[in-house]
This record gives sequence, C-alpha cells and structure tokens, in this order.
Amino acid sequence: MFLKLSLLLGLLALGPHVCSWKFEDISKSTQNFRLCVEFAVFHFNEHEPDEYAYKLLWVGRSQRKKYRWIYLMDLELGRTICKKHDEDIDNCPLQEGPEQKKVSCTFIVDSRPWFTQFTLLNSTCQQKWGEEFPAPTAAPFLLKNEGLES
Repeated sequence: MFLKLSLLLGLLALGPHVCSWKFEDISKSTQNFRLCVEFAVFHFNEHEPDEYAYKLLWVGRSQRKKYRWIYLMDLELGRTICKKHDEDIDNCPLQEGPEQKKVSCTFIVDSRPWFTQFTLLNSTCQQKWGEEFPAPTAAPFLLKNEGLES
C-alpha cells in the first residue's frame, strides 16, 4: 500500500512537468513537419475561392505540441499564375502587378504519421499588403438617401 501511495505522489509531483501540453520550437526540416506544411498549403488551396493556386513562400514559426503530433506553423503563401489543379505548382511563377497577392496564415495540424493522416484543427489567414498595394479603406456609406425624394 505504501509503495502505491508513494508512486502516486511521485506521479502527481512530476505530472505538470511531464504532461505539459505547450508548443515547443522544432526544426523546419523534420519530415513530419514538412508533410504538415504541404498538407496545410493543399488544404488552403482546396478551400480558397480563388481560381489560382497559392504556393509556399516562407515558413515562420514551426512548433510541435509536447508529447503529441500536433504542429503549429506560420506560413506565407503567394498567388501563382497557375490554376488550382495544375501540376507542379511549386515551380509556377508568382503573379505580379495588381494581380499579386500574398497571405500570412497560421495553421494547427494534427498528424498521424503512421497512417499518413492529417487533420486541420485551426487556420487563420489574412492578406498581406505591401507598399505597392495599400490596404483598402472602409467603403463610404450614405447617412441619408441622397437624390431620392420621399
């Protein structure tokens, strides 16, 4: 009985340290992280209403949840001249001029590498505005119906 109690107390003392669920920085070159990035870009392209494909430009944050196969990543994607279902999007040139678009996204992907299964848990994307493309301002609105007689 005493042995079981001391083992239980030991696990309780170590529990918060061993069972931490925080994200930790990892190498961007790990195989499973790269597969998760590829999945996130594919998922973005499949669900983005734009007819053009986006490709990976830059990987910012690369993290993995401690003791889990859940990855957190910040990616920058650029709009290409290729359509979504064209082959070899990675080698497709980016659009230039007024058609150029870049988005910054944060993805959280759960992976099951032994099944080659990926699930997008969360994604947040916003368009990046460069100096050439100023962010849009709020559209003007009418305070009253001008030109309409009642």
